[in-house]
Amino acid sequence: MSEVAGVNKCPECGSSRPDMSNVCPTCGAPPIRPGDKRAIDEEVRTQDLEPYVTLRYIARLFKVLAVLMVVMMIGEVVTGLVTDAGEALPTLIAEVTQMLVLAGLMWGGGDITVLLIDMGHDLRVARILLGRINHEMHRAASEKR
Repeated sequence: MSEVAGVNKCPECGSSRPDMSNVCPTCGAPPIRPGDKRAIDEEVRTQDLEPYVTLRYIARLFKVLAVLMVVMMIGEVVTGLVTDAGEALPTLIAEVTQMLVLAGLMWGGGDITVLLIDMGHDLRVARILLGRINHEMHRAASEKR
């Protein structure tokens, strides 16, 4: 921010901006607060680095539930074979198939949640890069004037 005779220049468009704590009336650039380093060295803002804590817990929950279902399935097979031996085999095959499908769906839900986390990180990176490109284009355009 430069101050020449009490007039500030907008870092985005280069026009005169009387109050830097308000939105630029010319280009709509966001207000600049004391200690704001975005326009100076283009640091990444704290809100761009927030982790997806809840989604990570959901992914872990799905995977733990999938493992728990497989353990329960093994227990059911052992109990069925010990109790009824060969008579329980047709019922156990149907139950094992059902439990494996549900466990696979739960595991897949955990993987999809991890994919959503990665997608969110990619979206944030794209937003940061787009903001930097926008800032650089405004700076280059103001230098041409």
